[in-house]
Amino acid sequence: MSDIAAAPRGVRIVRLANFVTPASGGLRTALQQLGAGYLAAGHEPVLIVPGERPSDEHTAQGRVITLPGVVLPGTGGYRVLTDRRRLSALLDSVAPDRLEVSDRTTLRWTGEWARRRRIPSVMVSHETADGVLRTWGVPAVAAGRAADRLNRRSAWSYSRIVCTTEWAEREFVRIGARNVVRAPLGVDLVRCRPERRRAELRARYARGADVLLLMCSRLSVEKRPGAALDALATLRDRGVRATLVIAGDGPLAGALARRARERRLPVVFLGHVGDREELADLQAAADICLAPGPAETFGLSALEALACGTPVVASASSALPEILGAAGGTAADTPETFADAVQGLLDRPEALRRAAARARAELFSWDRAVAAFLAAHEAPVGAGQAPSGMRPVVEPGRGTTVPGAPVGMPSTPAVPAVPSVVAASVRRRNGGAA
Repeated sequence: MSDIAAAPRGVRIVRLANFVTPASGGLRTALQQLGAGYLAAGHEPVLIVPGERPSDEHTAQGRVITLPGVVLPGTGGYRVLTDRRRLSALLDSVAPDRLEVSDRTTLRWTGEWARRRRIPSVMVSHETADGVLRTWGVPAVAAGRAADRLNRRSAWSYSRIVCTTEWAEREFVRIGARNVVRAPLGVDLVRCRPERRRAELRARYARGADVLLLMCSRLSVEKRPGAALDALATLRDRGVRATLVIAGDGPLAGALARRARERRLPVVFLGHVGDREELADLQAAADICLAPGPAETFGLSALEALACGTPVVASASSALPEILGAAGGTAADTPETFADAVQGLLDRPEALRRAAARARAELFSWDRAVAAFLAAHEAPVGAGQAPSGMRPVVEPGRGTTVPGAPVGMPSTPAVPAVPSVVAASVRRRNGGAA
């Protein structure tokens, strides 16, 4: 018998996601980066998403299977997987070792599917249920009650709930859920860097203005993009010569353009910017980025802006203040407070505010994010080693996060393992052998 120990066996991590299109932003980026990380760690990621027509291809993030999905009216092209029978049959044929679901509503039934088959499962909370309901006009009390009912069912259905911030975790803590872990997302620190800032690009979009504002967002109700126009109008009323560039598309695009014309606001609508290099150049060129969405649980575009050296002003109602720290500003969802926060950042010396933004972003790498998600799956991080720079974080009285959480973010109490479920999954893949 060889004295050399066998390398850890990779696991098949099947990931399900709705609301993903070629023009979608943060969720699509997170799925790509995590899939590539799982693959690099020696695992077998399989992503199942809705689309116009079926396909099955191998990509840099692993295998990607597209099933025909129904278009949701008024969402700007988002599709959802609605054929439970077809999806269930596909899941049975793919035979996952782990299930990871990035949709807490229409795909919640897959948690019970996994439970019946004794497959460890994870639901990733990319937004708060009550926050989304409130943005759609549901009163706060009713939204909270509805969210609690939804979250109790989700916490029961899945082995673990993964939250990317403490802010997102609170609604599960509120109902006493014990299977919640925190796993922050990351940012591409190589592509997004301050050195991309070019004076000529800034001048092109600023058009003679003193301040170049940027919003990278889907133009939909829950993102509250109109708040950026209101903030711009308030700044200009105060004598600040500012202009706004909007990179993004969505169902509100037409109404926002009309509103800008009627108010004679200097706003440039770029639509969806699919070239990630071009987008990073734009993020580096801006003076301040705006993130007005009140239900954001992480905000990858805001983190990309920080990595490019550009401070961010975000809604105080969202999770972004937790991400931004002292490197950004927060606003209480009014035009006046957004304008105040923008002016507060502009009052800081440019070199200092841009250096602080980059330093904050460096706490969030995709290596750390991948390690944290694999820990939530109880899957090895490639040859038994953690990615460079990863380390567990401990805070007195709070316990330990899943490995990979950035320093400065609160930790999450450790969650009991599910050894019987994991063992059953291994036996199933090994033909019954332990």
